[in-house]
Amino acid sequence: MNKIVMILTTIILTACTSTLSKPALNISQEVNEKWQTLDSVSYQGKRDDISFISSTHGWYGTGKGDLYSTIDGGTSWNLVTSRPGTFIRALGFINESTGYIGNVGTDYYPGVSDENPLYKTTDGGRTWSAVDTGNSTIKGVCAIDILQTERIFQGDLVEHSIIYAAGRVGGPAGILRSIDSGENWSVINMSEHAGMILDLKFFTEDTGLVFASTSSEMEKAEGLILRTEDGGKNWTRVYTSGRKMELIWKGSFIDDAIGYATVQSYDKNRSQQLIVKTTDGGRSWTELPLVKDNTARQFGIGFVDENHGWVGTMAGGFYTNDGGKSFVPAPVAKAANKFRIVDSDNGAVVFSIGTEIQKLFITRK
Repeated sequence: MNKIVMILTTIILTACTSTLSKPALNISQEVNEKWQTLDSVSYQGKRDDISFISSTHGWYGTGKGDLYSTIDGGTSWNLVTSRPGTFIRALGFINESTGYIGNVGTDYYPGVSDENPLYKTTDGGRTWSAVDTGNSTIKGVCAIDILQTERIFQGDLVEHSIIYAAGRVGGPAGILRSIDSGENWSVINMSEHAGMILDLKFFTEDTGLVFASTSSEMEKAEGLILRTEDGGKNWTRVYTSGRKMELIWKGSFIDDAIGYATVQSYDKNRSQQLIVKTTDGGRSWTELPLVKDNTARQFGIGFVDENHGWVGTMAGGFYTNDGGKSFVPAPVAKAANKFRIVDSDNGAVVFSIGTEIQKLFITRK
């Protein structure tokens, strides 16, 4: 009987994790030129994050604490709420009601007075409740990663969220973790491993990566990527840049194996900009040249498949169609800090946010 139960459970879990294969995206040479700039409220500086639960329904935030939403794919935006003193650095929505909002915290940017690093909303962002982080050292959040899974509960398959939130730029480095859809949280103090954490990506409840720096002092900081296989109890350095004044700013994965990340350099004398690539789930990384331009300090990165992706920099956007072997300029606005790839019925939609909010639609073959 136990063997039968095990077999049935395996079948159910396999069915839950399997997805129907879809035709490949139709990415022609002209796709890179078809970026659309969306109408949005003028904002001085860059906006940091944008989150979509579908190709039409999404949110973005600003450093002034303004949260906007759209239900028409960004054609129009509505102010959901405004919280002066909060710096919305990161967003992660699960559905049209429930989401998480990361605040960068105090003592870094002027005008930020909100000390709560993470909020939860259950009404689409209209009201926020602070996540209880206890007496922790985490001062702010720069990235939120939500892994949607299904679990068997009393004979039924129920949706389940594993949530990681981490920060911050300037330090200190720490991670908030919930493995029960936000009901309970634990704190992982990362100060002995990293100086700052700028982004993170988890493949399972326990296996994931953080994109970071070795020090909170820019003059000493080197780009750093850490990997864990036990939910953050232990960490392995899988990449260190070996150059000062560098951070690993953002990452982008197309599956559990292939991913990319930006190497952000503040060395004004360094013209060669680099990204890094992994093909083994982040266990090892290879540096790839982006462009020779000391003004092209990097921010966001987004790939729709192994070959096609974009990088945002202070000098504008860059595009590759060969997996990062070569790049050409892209009509992406300066300081694109985050790229979000959203599946749609007929293809995929890529959203970019920085000094502008932009959109690119890619059809399927």
